[in-house]
Amino acid sequence: MPTRLPPEIFNLPVEKMRDGYYSDTYFNRARQILERDNYHPTVRMQVFQRSDAVLCGIDEAIAILRLCSGKRLPSGQWEDGWKKLRVHALYDGDQIAPYETALTIEGDYELFAHLETCYLGVLSRRTRIATNAREIVKAANGKQVLFFPARFDHHLVQTGDGYAAYISGALGVSTDANAEWWGAGGMGTVPHALIAAYGGDTVLATQKFAEYIDRKVNLISLVDFDNDCVGTSLAVARALGDRLWGVRLDTSQTLVDKSIWNIMGTFKPTGVIPQLVFNVRRALDAEGFKHVRIVASGGFTAQRIREFEHDKVPVDAYAVGGAFFLGAGSGRTEYTADVVAIETGGEWRECHKVGRPERPSPRLQLVE
Repeated sequence: MPTRLPPEIFNLPVEKMRDGYYSDTYFNRARQILERDNYHPTVRMQVFQRSDAVLCGIDEAIAILRLCSGKRLPSGQWEDGWKKLRVHALYDGDQIAPYETALTIEGDYELFAHLETCYLGVLSRRTRIATNAREIVKAANGKQVLFFPARFDHHLVQTGDGYAAYISGALGVSTDANAEWWGAGGMGTVPHALIAAYGGDTVLATQKFAEYIDRKVNLISLVDFDNDCVGTSLAVARALGDRLWGVRLDTSQTLVDKSIWNIMGTFKPTGVIPQLVFNVRRALDAEGFKHVRIVASGGFTAQRIREFEHDKVPVDAYAVGGAFFLGAGSGRTEYTADVVAIETGGEWRECHKVGRPERPSPRLQLVE
């Protein structure tokens, strides 16, 4: 049986969630009405989404229910509600079908009405990242995929997004926050800014990286600063030898690398294109640097990776950024929660909006 992440790892803003700070106002008002009416219906809530997807965020959703369900007493004390709920759920990383039930919650609706916005939000975002990551990893055909989109979103989402990519097979991440939930750390290359800080000298910047950064860290040099990936790759390899793990090609989509200038005419020449990768690989191999790996980056999507793999382009790893945040590869992953049954006199009675019946799933597991 798969294990679940412990609730404390998520660093949830528990008090604010309990008070409905992050919740849609109408859920808070629903809780308020039930409380004032002293009405405590026991309901079954069913959670699903509408695409073929990779489930993620389920442990985070459970943590929200564990730590934030309940009610505020007149004294100001919080009365815990978790032990009064019965929750069944699938696992992070499960492949799920459209409309398949991923989570059910049974209990007094007042205890968890205020949490719907929060648990649906984490499920929607994490599932989108995990689904995109699974498609990208599959497209890479066994090659390493590096999760490098941290700069494209708010810093507070890095940890959960990194985990969502990790469960789908993207093992390299760019920040320590990305890797926190599975106890790893971030990785990266010699950045353009460091090269510029050393006067535009890629070799010198790479040497300084080798001098001051732990040898356990793979040394990857960005080699497009002068728009001469072949020449810069060779210069760095000659200077660093076996210490150089790889070179990263990141040529702008609006530039044509120097090695392409004389062979243009039959293909799109801009950016990191297959011909550029072949040029760098041949140059490195010709001088005995077969150990130096090539990392390709710059606007890569699952489709673009599939094209590179189809053409057997000699890329060793793909560094992918914004594509992880696009609408999920196989569709939309917004989750919906519906009350589908209500308990009366010890018996469950079907109760739901038209078109949203209960869909029991034999895959759901009781959350202890």
